Amino acid sequence: METQPRVNSFNLGRIFVFLYGVISYIIFLVTFVYALGFVGNIIVPKSIDSAAQISFLPALLIDILLLGIFALQHSVMARKEFKNWWTKLIPQPIERSTYVLFSSLALLLLFWQWQPLGGVIWNINNLWGQIILLSLFGLGWLIVLVSTFLINHFDLFGLRQVYLYLQGKNYTYLEFKTPAFYKYVRHPLYVGWLLAFWLTPKMTVTHLLFAIMTTLYILIAIQLEETDLLEIHGETYEKYRREVPMLIPFFRNKLS
Repeated sequence: METQPRVNSFNLGRIFVFLYGVISYIIFLVTFVYALGFVGNIIVPKSIDSAAQISFLPALLIDILLLGIFALQHSVMARKEFKNWWTKLIPQPIERSTYVLFSSLALLLLFWQWQPLGGVIWNINNLWGQIILLSLFGLGWLIVLVSTFLINHFDLFGLRQVYLYLQGKNYTYLEFKTPAFYKYVRHPLYVGWLLAFWLTPKMTVTHLLFAIMTTLYILIAIQLEETDLLEIHGETYEKYRREVPMLIPFFRNKLS
């Protein structure tokens, strides 16, 4: 009688790693969708401009702390030195998935504990003004999503790494390419975030704090990210950086 091949622990380990990556990715997707509702005050039970629950100063300090936690996690875990240490504790194939998971958890903590501040900076009542701003808000989220697929969405969020491991293949860095948006700005993904965070018909004090803090973080993150890209791609990326603006198409200055 023919017997079924036995699944050994080695194969189970590969399956576990793959499932871990998939679960981390699903948590990211849920977080991404909630983030859209959170920033846009759409449907979700608690958004950026929900009713204030505590006084201004404690709320301000809590919000700054929450944004700081996300910024530190997102930057520190992306550094080469941290990765070298971290992958001595966890398997290399799940490093990216773990980064994605921790980033999602940091954002979910922010959504849960966020403290609205109240106050209005501007409020556009004109219908066409609202339509334009909301359209650009939606465009920002679309640019973010499309940009991830242009540079390989599944590698960016760890699925390619765990899938290669499941197949018993070694991870290889992706070839440096500049498709579509990347021909005009080096960081279209961040351009999308800036549109999503700033363009709103009603800018509250709470939203303004969020937009300013995330913009400062983005400007810092770009410098850190480009250091890594220069190390990986060398002169190829240096030439790209000289020729293509950082965030604003067709505009170059010392900061671009």
